[in-house]
Amino acid sequence: MRILQISSAQSLGGGERHLADLADGLAGRGHHVYVALRPKSPLRDEIKRVPRENISTLPLRNSLDATSVRSLSSLVRRYKIQIVHAHMARDYPLAAYATRMNPGSRLIVTRHVLFSLNRLHRITLSKAARIIAVSEAVATQLRANAIVATEKISVVLNGIDTTRFITARAEFNRSQFLKSWRLPGECVLVGTVGELTPLKGQEEFLHAASQVLKDHPTAHFIIAGIDHSPGNTHRLRLEQLIAQLNLTEHVRLVGWLQDLAQLYCALDIFVSASHTESFGLAMAEAMASGTAVVATESEGAVELIQSGETGQLVPIGNDERLAEAIGALLKDGETRRRLGQAAQQAAAARFGVERMIAETEEIYRAEIR
Repeated sequence: MRILQISSAQSLGGGERHLADLADGLAGRGHHVYVALRPKSPLRDEIKRVPRENISTLPLRNSLDATSVRSLSSLVRRYKIQIVHAHMARDYPLAAYATRMNPGSRLIVTRHVLFSLNRLHRITLSKAARIIAVSEAVATQLRANAIVATEKISVVLNGIDTTRFITARAEFNRSQFLKSWRLPGECVLVGTVGELTPLKGQEEFLHAASQVLKDHPTAHFIIAGIDHSPGNTHRLRLEQLIAQLNLTEHVRLVGWLQDLAQLYCALDIFVSASHTESFGLAMAEAMASGTAVVATESEGAVELIQSGETGQLVPIGNDERLAEAIGALLKDGETRRRLGQAAQQAAAARFGVERMIAETEEIYRAEIR
């Protein structure tokens, strides 16, 4: 098949990781894959198996960018594209117009988030062949939103390279990690990964950390993530809160980490304190790494985790319950190991990237038969 993936993303997140894995996987299966990105897109370096000459740079400024519509239409026509696949809401109209101008192509969109679509999308998605939801939670929201026909909605659970995380666990050297991070050899580590934003619950994480330290003075906490807000206001707020809670000696606030697998393996507990989560890619990666997970009951978390079996779930926004769950697991190494092992098995069975690629490929095939 001849497939065009489109993304105007300017930063890396779960949706961008999804696109990179999908594009590379489809190229590895012998398909002709093309990609349209914005200038200086971080996705260019993440996509490894698509020929460089197949990656085009377009303005993709917004959903009404006429220049990009013409350029996309030209790409679709020139390369005889059969499937046009868009991954961000602002790209949906551009992709829709490009496919309408090329009747031989079919429009597929993936919905990675839970935010509602608007009336413009009702028009632009009216001709979409299929809308892919990355979780049942997203599919439920799409049905409730009633923007597209229910029969056009398909669920393809997000996928991760579970083998990479399982291998990282088998090869992990904890003492070497602690030494490289200049952390005490006897410490226990609790961490969270995600964009620095109030919706990810980093403030609740810090309040919980303050409570956990009362019973676990050797605990250290890591927050990994990038702040995309103007002036880094979210990071500054977290830094102020760390100081206010006297956590400076116990909290490490780091930015983007190239090798998250090492961090997941180093953690005794991974925490997701999110207020909302469409899937929870970091949770799935931590599970695949065999790390015990404590998560708030976001839409994605309740889909990924069976509380008491593959992790622990607590109410959203309740830092006391979050602290209690973390503290209980820090006291009980056997339960941590049991949850981590069960989580790793569940992740391998449900969240493999090859499964995600194969299911998406089958949707493509069904639409061009």
